[in-house]
Amino acid sequence: MTTLKLVGGFGSPYSRKMRAVLRFRRIPFTWIGRGSPDDVGIPEVPVALIPVLVFPGEGGRADEAMIDSTFQIKRLEKMFAARSIIPDDPAIAFLDALLEDYADEWLTKPMFHYRWKYAADIHKASHVLALDRNPIMSREILAKMSSYIAERQIERLRVVGSNEVTTPVIEASYRRLLGLLDSHLVSGHRFLMGARPGASDFAFFGQLSQLAHFDPTPAAIAAAETPRVVSWVSHLDDLSSLDVDNVPWPSREDAVEVLRPFFVEVGRVYAPFLIANARALANGASEVRCEIDGLPWVQQPFPYQGKCLKWMRDSRAALSPADRAFVDSALKATGADAIFSAPA
Repeated sequence: MTTLKLVGGFGSPYSRKMRAVLRFRRIPFTWIGRGSPDDVGIPEVPVALIPVLVFPGEGGRADEAMIDSTFQIKRLEKMFAARSIIPDDPAIAFLDALLEDYADEWLTKPMFHYRWKYAADIHKASHVLALDRNPIMSREILAKMSSYIAERQIERLRVVGSNEVTTPVIEASYRRLLGLLDSHLVSGHRFLMGARPGASDFAFFGQLSQLAHFDPTPAAIAAAETPRVVSWVSHLDDLSSLDVDNVPWPSREDAVEVLRPFFVEVGRVYAPFLIANARALANGASEVRCEIDGLPWVQQPFPYQGKCLKWMRDSRAALSPADRAFVDSALKATGADAIFSAPA
């Protein structure tokens, strides 16, 4: 089997997501820290983002690299059949993808918010993320690197949507998500997708690998309120030993019952943002202004999340009529159904 390369960072939720995916799927790969001495000869990608997944070329062709964890997962599914993380039922796969998108695009808001808002978190992240590139760098270089990282990332809070107006919404949504996941686990459900992990499980893991394990403020909240979730994140990091050869995906009935609280949360926070963001983009507005969970929300428009809304709507439209009817019924009255019905 051909060995892939995964170029990323320990402090990158999407890098951790993809490393966990490759470990679970038992796909041979080499982990390369972005900016480390080993980060050489990596093909260029359109946007300087991590993780970068490098596929060796065939028949003398050059290696090929791609970004975006969601599309990396889809490509891996086409290349490797064993230990899939996409349910075989198209309707369940769609629900899994919706939760993956929520984790990738909404949970990253509390992840970025906590890391670059609070002094202890800023200090830890700016220094450790710099050292992740080279743990033996001099104190002088570390001081310069940590200062550069902090200034650059704090300035990006406005892009993610973290500000004084949105802080109550972001922090309340993080605590609710911890509670939902804790209740899910204590009810005997090992993963979101039942007895085996789906793409959404790894997306949740990616964000929580930072929120519940690395950044001091949100990690302290998780440890105090939901230690079960902290442990779950540790387990998700490497599921290579988990036997899923004869483990089925959840039935439609079980999926609807078990996942409904998560879709209510998607409808509570992510759906209103997605719709307002799409409208702001369509109107050329300089700000996204809406109400989320009864509180004001304001940030600059986010073009990529406008694409996410389109991709999800296109995916729903591509379902068979029967599968689409099931999905619509599963999401009915959760608020998440607005993602597919509200004009944008």
